[in-house]
Amino acid sequence: MDLSTFLIQCLNALQYGLLLFLVASGLTLIFGIMGVINLAHGSFYMIGAYMAYALAAPVAATFGGGFFSVLLVGLVLAVLLGYVLEWAFFSFLYEREHLQQVLMTYGLILVFEEVRSLLVGDDVHGVPIPPLLNASIALGDTMTYPVYRLFVSGVCLLLALGMFLVFKRTRLGMMIRAGSTGPGPREMVQSLGVNIQFLYRVVFAAGVAIAVLAGMVAAPVSSIYPGMGNSVLIVCFVVVVIGGIGSIKGALAAALLIGVVDTFGKVLLPQAAGVLVYVLMALILLWRPNGLFKAG
Repeated sequence: MDLSTFLIQCLNALQYGLLLFLVASGLTLIFGIMGVINLAHGSFYMIGAYMAYALAAPVAATFGGGFFSVLLVGLVLAVLLGYVLEWAFFSFLYEREHLQQVLMTYGLILVFEEVRSLLVGDDVHGVPIPPLLNASIALGDTMTYPVYRLFVSGVCLLLALGMFLVFKRTRLGMMIRAGSTGPGPREMVQSLGVNIQFLYRVVFAAGVAIAVLAGMVAAPVSSIYPGMGNSVLIVCFVVVVIGGIGSIKGALAAALLIGVVDTFGKVLLPQAAGVLVYVLMALILLWRPNGLFKAG
């Protein structure tokens, strides 16, 4: 492997890992802070990808602009979707057993898939790369790397920085941390005037919006197809378990680690690439059963 190929694989690993973080951070927010096992989280990624495809024409006709207008409209719709879902379904799950959470969220997967089939059909679709980002940079004499993939990595890094600042430097982040440590502390925080119910709806809406954003920015570099959220969900649960349930920095570290293992595994050990991520999870859990980092 020459230097140019190695550098390209490093960039691919970074982009894949950061995109995984974008999806897994929403999952670890909902799972770690609200205590809900949300199997439907991968469906939000799928919804984002299909939004990037289905909203392109109506958004261009109504608001003008292109892909970036679609991102903005899609994020607004995602926040509304998350808020309504928490109010209608997830608000009833906090005191329920995990089996009931799994059954209901699995039911939501089936509902989302059927609605997707009715609205856009079962064909495979593609989303064009925005003309502004449809270029490549030279890496050596013969290798190039797409600018859009660098854009995806930049979006993920900005979001990671924004989440860190919100959690560590704002009043909202303080309330989220205080309300996520168990039934007793939640009641105490509520007695101090914090509306835990509204706070949870904000957290859930943010988690949904992050997953939808991941699907929208990933759409131009991958095909859009039925059931695409299921495989993403499995890897995201691996990220959450390795990083530590409820830990944003753990999700970032685990996602980047999985990105490196998966990308270089496919290059160096293609026959074993499918199991390397799970071997990594097993080894880390033997070393640190609670994951790399604590919640927060």
